[in-house]
Amino acid sequence: MKKYVALLCFVVLIAFNTSYSQSEVKLNLQPGTPQLTISKHIYGNFAEHLGHCVYGGFYVGESNTKIPNRNGVRLDVVEALKKLKIPNLRWPGGCFADTYHWKDGIGPKDKRPAIVNRWWGGVTEDNSFGTHDFLNMCELIGTEPYLAANVGSGTVEELTDWVQYVNFDGVSPMSKLRTENGREKPWRVKFWGVGNEAWGCGGNMKPEHYANIYRQYSTFMADWSNSDRLFRIASGANSSDYNWTEVLMRDIPQHMMSGVALHHYSVIKWENKGSATNFSEDQYFATMKSALFMDELITKHSAIMDKYDPQKKIALVVDEWGGWYDVEPGTNPGFLYQQNTMRDAMIAGTTLNIFHKHCERVRMANLAQTINVLQAVILTNEEKMILTPTYHVLEMYNVHQDATLLPLELKSTDYTVGTEKLPAISASASKDKNGVVHISLVNIDPKKAQDVTVTLDGKAASVTGRILASATMTDHNTFENPDKIKPVVFKGAQLKGNNLQVKLPACSVVVLELK
Repeated sequence: MKKYVALLCFVVLIAFNTSYSQSEVKLNLQPGTPQLTISKHIYGNFAEHLGHCVYGGFYVGESNTKIPNRNGVRLDVVEALKKLKIPNLRWPGGCFADTYHWKDGIGPKDKRPAIVNRWWGGVTEDNSFGTHDFLNMCELIGTEPYLAANVGSGTVEELTDWVQYVNFDGVSPMSKLRTENGREKPWRVKFWGVGNEAWGCGGNMKPEHYANIYRQYSTFMADWSNSDRLFRIASGANSSDYNWTEVLMRDIPQHMMSGVALHHYSVIKWENKGSATNFSEDQYFATMKSALFMDELITKHSAIMDKYDPQKKIALVVDEWGGWYDVEPGTNPGFLYQQNTMRDAMIAGTTLNIFHKHCERVRMANLAQTINVLQAVILTNEEKMILTPTYHVLEMYNVHQDATLLPLELKSTDYTVGTEKLPAISASASKDKNGVVHISLVNIDPKKAQDVTVTLDGKAASVTGRILASATMTDHNTFENPDKIKPVVFKGAQLKGNNLQVKLPACSVVVLELK
């Protein structure tokens, strides 16, 4: 019998408790199948000047003596994000990006002008966290910066100056200014967003108008051949606005654009989003329905992109995604601070599985947001810091980064509430550079466990795994009990000949490793 790691094909069959009909998951990597890579950049994060994401989250100030920091950046946050292996970090927005003027955030901090954050809480910021602070922080974390440029209220000159300031290694006014501000060598920023949500807070533009604006801004960011290899990302559609993607793909020359963005949040109703922690099963179901809608969105936007770009040179960049609920009671409505439960773990696991499935087109994404805002991976309160269930899912899943996708056909039984139903199981699989296979399984049913049978075309030598689960879907970590939910060793998988039997608890995320 061949070693499992050498297999080109294996099949996963899922059979549920005897009261259910048999379901199947088939994973096939046949000779001749395209070798698709799950880009690590799908695991990007997002840091906006919003609430306590930057100020009080990442950055506590150089004079802070209570919280260990380097140049004002929390060291516990740095270590947590290193473990998470975040590949890129988007900044400074979001809606804030189209009000931000980068030159206000360089030079001596006591001479920087203040800015009123009109979008998020109307607070006044002192610009003490600017370009140098962010890019140096990215170096500290070991992640690539993704800068979102001001198109809504900025100018072409402002953006081209920013590109030159952070990237140019020769003699120029901007490189001279950078050196005067303490940085001799450029940072070489690759990822650039040309505006944000141009259909809304970025200018309330029509797609035809934005396409022309994009062409103008993009022209002056690079030379004739884009020799600096900038990855320029167009401000993309709001969820199911397929016409927006159509117009951008039709009207923007492909050599001027590396990616098209897409924003979609898992939300019940915008006018009544519901509590982050005190929600009913009906509300949970509605949230998961919105999360799983991501699959249809990507399929339809990708089909439009395929018409103009059949070789898939342009990436679909889902640079805002996650759960969005009402803010926590007593907090500033403009700060978007919400807790993070097992529901959010379900959103994270299923969404990442969807991204893996579509990795040929989806090659970058950014969870909204990293700290203290929306579906955060980290929450802070003065000296205290906690890791959320979402953090743990992303950490468990990072074994898929830059691994080879194992194509997957999923036929799942249903999770039913009332007259509506959703697939109970979400799954994805990959093979890393050492030939080790990882399978990620999510059971979104909050009440029913699933018995899973994995039938292998050959024998695996060993199986190990980790699980994230808790007693109820509303469970969450708190500053008083920060480790209530965390990954533990999974003992519910057994090898029996050519079969792998898995007992998948309700509302759980499991990552298995087969050697």
